[in-house]
Parts: sequence; C-alpha cells; structure tokens
Amino acid sequence: MGSQSTTYRIASIPADGVGAEVVGAGRRVLDAVAGHSGGAFAFEWNEFPWGSEYYAKTGKMMADDGLEILRTYDAIYFGAVGWENVPDHISLWGLRLNITQNFDQWANVRPVKFLPGVQSPLRKADDTELDWVVVRENSEGEYAGLGGRNLGGRGPGNEVALQTSLFTDKGCERIMRFAFDLARTRTVAKVSSVTKSNAQQYGMVLWDEVFRRVAADYPDVATESVLVDAMSAKFILHPEELSVVVASNLNADILSDLGSALAGSLGIAASANLNPERRYPSMFEPVHGSAPDIAGKGISNPIGAIASAALMLDHFGRHAEARQVEAAIEAATAGGVLTRDIGGTADTEAVTDAIVSALRAALTPA
Repeated sequence: MGSQSTTYRIASIPADGVGAEVVGAGRRVLDAVAGHSGGAFAFEWNEFPWGSEYYAKTGKMMADDGLEILRTYDAIYFGAVGWENVPDHISLWGLRLNITQNFDQWANVRPVKFLPGVQSPLRKADDTELDWVVVRENSEGEYAGLGGRNLGGRGPGNEVALQTSLFTDKGCERIMRFAFDLARTRTVAKVSSVTKSNAQQYGMVLWDEVFRRVAADYPDVATESVLVDAMSAKFILHPEELSVVVASNLNADILSDLGSALAGSLGIAASANLNPERRYPSMFEPVHGSAPDIAGKGISNPIGAIASAALMLDHFGRHAEARQVEAAIEAATAGGVLTRDIGGTADTEAVTDAIVSALRAALTPA
C-alpha cells in the first residue's frame, strides 16, 4: 500500500451565537480522528469571520468575493446564523442560503438518531428500534425566493405579498433518485414521499407524478406517498415504519426538526447540504440555531456539530471513521455525559472531551 496522505481543506464559518463553540468542538473531534489515521489524512482549516458581527461592521453577511473563496475548498463547516442586530431573513439569505443556493447544494440530509442515555419524549422509543433520515429538497420548492411585496403605495392595510413555490421536474427527480439510492444502502429499503397534492394542485401534483415515475426504476425499494399532515402524525404514532423520508424544502425543514425533537433535542441533530455532483463544495452544519440565550456560556450541545462532522467524513469516503465518531458520541451519551438540553449537567467541553476520549480508546490498539 502507498503512504500518500490526503489533506482536506475545510472552510470553517462559525458565524453567530453558539456557532463558535460547537464548530470548535467538531474541529477537535475531526483532528483527533485524523491524528489516529497513521498519517492517512489530515485537515487544513481556514476560518472566516462572516456572520452578524461582520454585518454590523460592513453591512454584509459575508465578503463580496466570499463564494469565489469558498469554491476552492473541499468542504464547508458551518456553525449557526442569526442575531438580534440583523433581521432573520437578511442573515439567512445573506449567508447560509447564499451558499446553498449558489453552490447548488440541492440535497439536504438530516438523520434522526436516537442516542443511548438520551430520553426521548416518545414512549415508543423506549422499546422500539427507531432510525430514519429526512432527505430535503434544498434548492427550490417553497424557499426558491420567488415573489414580492406590492401595492404598499395604496396605504396601510392594502399591501399584498406573493411567495411563490417553484417545483421543476428535474429538481423533483434528482432529489427523489438521491433518496432511493440512499434507501438501497439501508437495512430497510423504503422511501416515504411527503406531499400535499390535495390542496396544492400544481407543484405537489408534479411532485407526486415524478415520484411514481422514479419509483418504477427502483422495484426493490418499498414506497409510500403520505400527506404532510398525516406524516407529522406518523412521525409520532408509527415512526418504526420510516426509513428514508423525502420531502420538499419547507415540509422537510419542519418534519426534520420534529424528528430531532422526538430524538431528544435539536442540539443532537446533524445535517449535510450536498452538491452530489461535487461541482461545488458541500456544507455540514448542526440543525440547531444560534441560541442567543446560552451563547458564550460554554453549555451548548456540541453533538449536532460533531455528528455533522461524521457526515463530512462520509462525504469524503471515510465511512469507517464516520462510524467511529458516531460510536464515540453514543459512548459519551450512554456514559451519562449530557448537556442540559438532554437532561444532564455537562458543559460543551466535557461532552467533547468524553467523545474524544471514547474515540481514542477505540482507535488505540490494546
């Protein structure tokens, strides 16, 4: 075997609030994994100060040439965006959505993981094996940014706002094929499509038609099509029937947060914003927000960011290392090292220490 080493160049964007704390934790874990790889790979980190603080100084969420800079990296590791000095729609569209839209990160993957030692509000989780993943269309749908505000000149109370959803045949097909391909790698090969075609008779009917067409190419994968309101109930009443759930931008955004809450906390939820063709770098981030109420206190939950780092390892083809990180997270939670949002008293550093220790114990030869 050759001894050639791979260095992954990662753009780190902690952004706002607890972002810096959790990104720092994830970097520690990734560096620990690389440090035990026998020189097989390493990470080169470059951190960018973009976010709401940057906006306060410049009037912009990121540098004018930010996308050109990011384009040269192997991946982007993102913290959280949002602060009181910037309206939420400006902070989101100015940074996170600016990256996902321009880099065509059309597949958003959000696993729902039930961790040992973390109590779920779902009683069924106590004695049922639950494990599913939400695949979210990440480039169009309800978040396409089409629409406008009009007729404001007619005086108070007369303004009209149009928010137009965009569904394209190609956009629907590519996210559905992604979901079916993912289902084939799982223990249960099943894809559940989320729709609302009874009320949204254009976009969602197209979604349904494309799903049926794509499903025909995957006869080995079980399918179902469920209205979003019924699916929200199914997440709670029959989650054991789920494996891969594919949904539009808005529906998957809401359902994936519900899934994470059922697993115990948004603080443990990971996500990947993927450009599967690899024409642009993909971005990995925890699902939780910037959490202004606990920012700077060192008590935020780093598990979502660390689990997102495992998804980054998967993206690089380092599947064994990704599983090791996930096993280390489970070892830490099973050992009772939990932050406050999941019923414990540990701070960010203690949880990260426990995960790094579990990693090292598993990777060091006896």
